[in-house]
Amino acid sequence: MTFGRSRATSVVLNVGGARYSLARELLKDFPLRRVSRLHGCRSERDVLEVCDDYDRERNEYFFDRHSEAFGFILLYVRGHGKLRFAPRMCELSFYNEMIYWGLEGAHLEYCCQRRLDDRMSDTYTFYSADEQGALGRDETQPGGAEAAPSRRWLERMRRTFEEPTSSLAAQILASVSVVFVIVSMVVLCASTLPDWRAAAADNRSLDDRSRYSAGLGREPSGIIEAICIGWFTAECIVRFIVSKNKCEFVKRPLNIIDLLAITPYYISVLMTVFTGENSQLQRAGVTLRVLRMMRIFWVIKLARHFIGLQTLGLTLKRCYREMVMLLVFICVAMAIFSALSQLLEHGLDLETSNKDFASIPAACWWVIISMTTVGYGDMYPITVPGRILGGVCVVSGIVLLALPITFIYHSFVQCYHELKFRSARYSRSLSTEFLN
Repeated sequence: MTFGRSRATSVVLNVGGARYSLARELLKDFPLRRVSRLHGCRSERDVLEVCDDYDRERNEYFFDRHSEAFGFILLYVRGHGKLRFAPRMCELSFYNEMIYWGLEGAHLEYCCQRRLDDRMSDTYTFYSADEQGALGRDETQPGGAEAAPSRRWLERMRRTFEEPTSSLAAQILASVSVVFVIVSMVVLCASTLPDWRAAAADNRSLDDRSRYSAGLGREPSGIIEAICIGWFTAECIVRFIVSKNKCEFVKRPLNIIDLLAITPYYISVLMTVFTGENSQLQRAGVTLRVLRMMRIFWVIKLARHFIGLQTLGLTLKRCYREMVMLLVFICVAMAIFSALSQLLEHGLDLETSNKDFASIPAACWWVIISMTTVGYGDMYPITVPGRILGGVCVVSGIVLLALPITFIYHSFVQCYHELKFRSARYSRSLSTEFLN
């Protein structure tokens, strides 16, 4: 290092108020890249590009960073332990400190890597809207001043459609969307009533049936359905146009659900146009009914506007390991108890055997409803050993189902608080916009 006091044999690193003295010859090959860059600095300008401040008299370099995190990192590079997260410190904050000093996520212990991956995944999914700083950086780039107004307009449009609490217009749009979802669900449920179907059949007999295919025509239900589908289609198209990443937009679960709810309507219309009401095409009629019933997916659209459904989805995403573990528990217990119940109820005494337990797959149904304490009573053991086994099956089901529930509950509470904080943040921006 040619800058500073050349006769000094040591340098001082001041990180957040904590001072560390290092021998000058150690800087060149120091494991932390930011510290090793000090060795090649030839001017004060070069030094200030690496650190935040420099004291020439004391040969001390100041870094405005987290002192406790640097202490953990320094112990790791000196070989006095393994790199783990600092206590009472956010995983993302500690990871930012690692990136600043020149380390990567691969240096962390495996358990900490998993925590970091989960944290980064959750933050990306639910907080990716807070990228307004990127717009400010774009304005400083060549051509950014001209493109900034259009980008701000697209960002506002995207937040209006994606974040129901981001503005007054977003809340109005979300309320209208909820009304359309409720109306479509009411019409779907009413269309299955016998009186409703009889009235629809009488109306079709008065006019040409081809005009009322797939619920279209002058029937009130067909008109309402067409209006709802038109609203959902326009909403989906606008959200796709204003989205930043089109590929990421298509991959999101809620957008996939929107496509599953909208596409069957247009498929049923096309099938009706080509097949009509031909009685010979019974399979086409069944297909139309199945596609029509897929409108039930519209209920999941409410997850965009209600924090409870969002919490449920986020909890299931974070607790997929616990859900898989719960499924494994149930499958193992089901295999054991179904085999034993089939043997005790049907395999030992063929003369007085229980016909409901004639096979192991049939006994699996009894095991499921017993372990979940549902007990429909459609099949039950009649022998004394079978009843004893049934009691053990019920108790085992209660214990096995209760084991992963604690982890899922704590994750649900954490997800709820995170989404409430996010909603409150956008509500504050909404209040500011209203006052302005």
